[in-house]
Amino acid sequence: MSMSAEELQEARTQLVDTVARFAKTEIAPHATEWDAAGEFPRLLYRRAADLGLLGLGYPEALGGTPAPYALRMPAWRALCRYGASGGVQASLFSHNIALPLVLALGSDAVQQEVISPVLAGERIAALAITEPGGGSDVAALKTTARREGDEYVIDGEKVFITSGMRADWFTLAVRTDPANKGAGGISLIVVPGDTPSLSRTRLDKMGWLCSDTAHLRFDGVRVPARYLLGSEGAGFKAIMGNFNGERLGLAAGAIGFAEACLDEALSWARQRTAFGQPLVQHQVIRHKLVDMRQRICATSAWLDAVAARADAGNTGADWVAEVCTLKNQATQTMQFCADAGVQILGGMGYMRGTVCERIYREVKVITIGGGTEEIMKELAARQWGF
Repeated sequence: MSMSAEELQEARTQLVDTVARFAKTEIAPHATEWDAAGEFPRLLYRRAADLGLLGLGYPEALGGTPAPYALRMPAWRALCRYGASGGVQASLFSHNIALPLVLALGSDAVQQEVISPVLAGERIAALAITEPGGGSDVAALKTTARREGDEYVIDGEKVFITSGMRADWFTLAVRTDPANKGAGGISLIVVPGDTPSLSRTRLDKMGWLCSDTAHLRFDGVRVPARYLLGSEGAGFKAIMGNFNGERLGLAAGAIGFAEACLDEALSWARQRTAFGQPLVQHQVIRHKLVDMRQRICATSAWLDAVAARADAGNTGADWVAEVCTLKNQATQTMQFCADAGVQILGGMGYMRGTVCERIYREVKVITIGGGTEEIMKELAARQWGF
């Protein structure tokens, strides 16, 4: 059902207010504590589900709430701005990169079994594509799944898997045609987390400290053939399409994190006194703050334009190129604002517990995850015919 501009604006305002309250009360006060603990409570999934945040953009029949990008992007941005924790954001919403593939290719029965409990906050879903031998070169993945009767037998490894330690469901990229070493041999299959012969090892990271990240091993893991998503060989194209939504979400999140850095830096500059006056009274500090705001405003306008094109169904090659370059623009904006924020806070900016310090450590993973900056440029060049 289409909304008028006024209805859309009202819905956006209400949703952003809800997300901001949730982030300010349920995430931000605990972010440093959860980073130190290396995890956050599973109860947070249920709290997010109760507010409808986990189901945003999914069909009502599965427990979701259909929503255009014009609503989802501001909500994602607000969560990152006011929660100011990439670790929480990454794991709490890891289903948003795992479930769209199930929704696009899975049978009705598999969708009900997998998606509905995740949107209710009762289960956790993760996407497993990257392998120890390679990340960006998805077409070269080596994990295999061979058909034996009514089952697939899976062997291989995955690494850097967000929510990998706690996930109840994995959307797994596998090679079902060993004779085809390229993109055509790749398929997608859902794997229950409690399947025998699946082992997990926790990984320690520079940032996203409260997000569980795992190395997975599949040693003759057997899953029912009905968990195959779509047909054999259909995986690569679906994965590439799924990346576009992930990259758009990463861009929105990066803007939110940049805003979080500006919020903290401005507050600090107004309170901190140096040479007899607040920091903000010094031109060099004011100019840093303006530079941060300038980049946020420019990137935000681009995000809105790209999201509007997606909602209008205008998602051809030019749009894909814009998504790629927008992701780079947004992560560069986040990187600039994190660096400027730490500099404005001075010694305090180097201390654990400040937003700028946390985001300074977290920014690199967003320039890599979902498609590296270098891959984004190359893909954009290809789409634009350069």
